[in-house]
Amino acid sequence: MPINKGMNMAIEGSKGPGLTAEQLAEEVNHLSTPDLLSTPFGEFEFFDGVPKPESVQSIFDGLDLVRGITAFLNAVPGASLVAMRKGLRVAGVDSPDKIAYTDPRCNSGALWLTPNTETTYGVAFLDLKAWGPTVIEAPPQALGVVDDFWFRYVADMGIAGPDKGAGGKYLFLPPGYKGERPDGYHTYESSTFTNFVVIRALGGVPAIKQSRIYRLSDAAAPPENTFVNIADQVFNTIHANDFSFFEEIAELVAEEPVGALDPERAGTLRSLGITHAKPFAPDERLRGILDQAARTGAAMARATLYAARDPESLRWEGSSWKEGFVGGNYEFLSDGARNLDARTLFHYAATVITPAMAHAQVGAGSAYIYTAEDADGALLDGAETYSLRIPADPPAKNFWSIDIYDTQTRSLLQSTAYPALSSLEGDLQIEDDGSHVLWFGPTAPEGKESNWIPTLPGKSWWPLLRLYGPLEPWFDMTWRLPEFVREKD
Repeated sequence: MPINKGMNMAIEGSKGPGLTAEQLAEEVNHLSTPDLLSTPFGEFEFFDGVPKPESVQSIFDGLDLVRGITAFLNAVPGASLVAMRKGLRVAGVDSPDKIAYTDPRCNSGALWLTPNTETTYGVAFLDLKAWGPTVIEAPPQALGVVDDFWFRYVADMGIAGPDKGAGGKYLFLPPGYKGERPDGYHTYESSTFTNFVVIRALGGVPAIKQSRIYRLSDAAAPPENTFVNIADQVFNTIHANDFSFFEEIAELVAEEPVGALDPERAGTLRSLGITHAKPFAPDERLRGILDQAARTGAAMARATLYAARDPESLRWEGSSWKEGFVGGNYEFLSDGARNLDARTLFHYAATVITPAMAHAQVGAGSAYIYTAEDADGALLDGAETYSLRIPADPPAKNFWSIDIYDTQTRSLLQSTAYPALSSLEGDLQIEDDGSHVLWFGPTAPEGKESNWIPTLPGKSWWPLLRLYGPLEPWFDMTWRLPEFVREKD
């Protein structure tokens, strides 16, 4: 028979050796579940791989706990902004035309995540569902950021934004907007209706008060904004670490459109009864599990912050000083993977996210490091007295500062209104070698009052050093900060 050259000829391959009975038994052993399995959630019983009825509920309780812990760690950014909005509403900032500011600066009365005491803040929330397209006029020489309600970056305004510090008009559009996009604005579409606005201006309060927020429909004759000085008010802007955390997240999910959150995180929340479509109403069983999940997740977040295990977190080899922003990417991405611990660390301790934080340049922006322990590796204790030497020629073009915070709230330690010291303070004592020795403790060492920050017996605390306009010795690491030294009795 002639060969049909158009036909595909099948080629018979040689057989592999296959598995022996012993090898097959070993493979089955790898993929099987024993009849009695000990787990962190208790002992689970099976009949030949099938859960026995008396173990099924315990297994699902364990699954709900795992998903609750995962949800806590992954949803901290969103819960943080829900709490921020709630706190600002308590302070009287309850609509987008009201802008909060701190005059002269933040103090320890209110609960904020690691604010500094050196600069004036302006903050507001946009409501693109109620207002539709919304305009922000950024003042000159501003450092402004807009983040969405899941604390994802939307836009920079001012020096790091497209206006380059000249001031400009920014238009923010709601999710799925199909209407007009007029010229004359720097235009951005957000994934969420609610957006967080932070405005800092080199000109201080007068410059912040040049800011404007109004509906696009009012652009021809913008109404005046209301400015609320919140510096001396007492309120809380920090998310819960118990069951209430999930109520905060449910509030966010219910308000925002489907698709505002990535499917994986949305799916985790959905498995716990948190969806856009129906009210969050867990039964007593799930409520108890979620309370435990939040408390466990908070414990893990605290370990990630205060005892960071990622080597990239450590500023210098052999040092306890750590970077607050790990990885050099504002989305915490590296080689296509998200650094989940870095995201949790940052958002558990801080607010505001922008690419400018990941790309500090010589003489511009700011650098941050922190620790929670002394030179011996012991946790900082408010009943003890410590010294810290700031070596000569700190690499800061503008100034340096050190603020101390409450380890529970991550807010300014309430030992004094302004628990901080900075190189801007004229009475700061300088050593003969150009260094500064700072003191921390319940009472000031004699003659060192100007270089002292009070602490509280019975409480721990942690410091955060900021360099404004970091210089080359910071980037090449030729300048190094020593450890805290506990003064012996």
